[in-house]
Amino acid sequence: MRNPATSIRDIPAALRHCFTRSFLLRLGPRVLEVGEEKLTSACQLHLAMPSDLDEQIARLKDCQLISEEQVKRLCFKAREILLEEGNVQHIDSPVTICGDIHGQFYDLMELFSVGGFCPDTNYLFMGDFVDRGFFSVETFLLLLALKVRYPERITLIRGNHESRQITQVYGFYDECQRKYGGSNVWRWCCEVFDYLALGAVVDGRVFGVHGGLSPNLHSIDQARALKQEVPHDGPMCDLLWSDPDDIQGWGLSPRGAGYLFGPDITKQFAHNNALDLIARAHQLAMEGYKLMFDRTIVTVWSAPNYCYRCGNVASILELDENLGQEYKVFSAAAIGPMSTPAKRPPADYFL
Repeated sequence: MRNPATSIRDIPAALRHCFTRSFLLRLGPRVLEVGEEKLTSACQLHLAMPSDLDEQIARLKDCQLISEEQVKRLCFKAREILLEEGNVQHIDSPVTICGDIHGQFYDLMELFSVGGFCPDTNYLFMGDFVDRGFFSVETFLLLLALKVRYPERITLIRGNHESRQITQVYGFYDECQRKYGGSNVWRWCCEVFDYLALGAVVDGRVFGVHGGLSPNLHSIDQARALKQEVPHDGPMCDLLWSDPDDIQGWGLSPRGAGYLFGPDITKQFAHNNALDLIARAHQLAMEGYKLMFDRTIVTVWSAPNYCYRCGNVASILELDENLGQEYKVFSAAAIGPMSTPAKRPPADYFL
């Protein structure tokens, strides 16, 4: 039995040209476990990544599906890019920060009309791309295609809905089945979910996370070791599910996952990590955003008229080169949904 590969030299020569050096170094210790045959197939898939990615983006911008084979290739390439980024992505200002989208494709296009389209604008999306809305497939695939096309200009972090369990209940799984006639697209997208970062830091001073804080995480660096399918509890679950509240210390969350945390917890975490602001999503804000705790934390909500019934406006947060903040508020797109969900979510739509 051969020893596991420990350097790029141990990886078959035919495969070295297919992937980035960083990707190969990460893969190195596992290359012989994976097997050369599977890696060769992956290499062929990588090289077959279509040169017409811009054409696919144009189709998706028109809310048109791309082929199942194109989805497969897109997801494979996205996983390679995301693997290099790790759990906490460091990004530079200026950047525009966005909250939940939830499959509201035409409202995502309205967001781009307000904030500028990628790559003209540098974006951070804080998760919950799918479920609830009628166009989760088109929404997520467009954002993923933009990530592959402009990896340095768009950052995608994981929300609590980027989960196998949640998407099987709240619409994304059923939508994939209905639009592609099977579960392959759902499965490939879920594999991408596992590679999404859990947070992002802008200029070392603004922390972006989907949900909130955890009693088991005192520094941002501790989040780097977390990477897996979202568990029912623990620090990874807390980052995706927790909410700020007007309490002292920690409290039980009515969501059944994560925690409530108060201004004392927020300010201590910000102090420990030299942060000016914590930006998060996860909670409906009727006015588009909500600042709390002496402006140390903000909820950014980017799905106007949430679930096509809530009547709220949405917002994006623009940070300039000096981290100056400007909130841009927008309403639902004039064009409405032209489809129906595969089935209505069976539970509370504020989950």
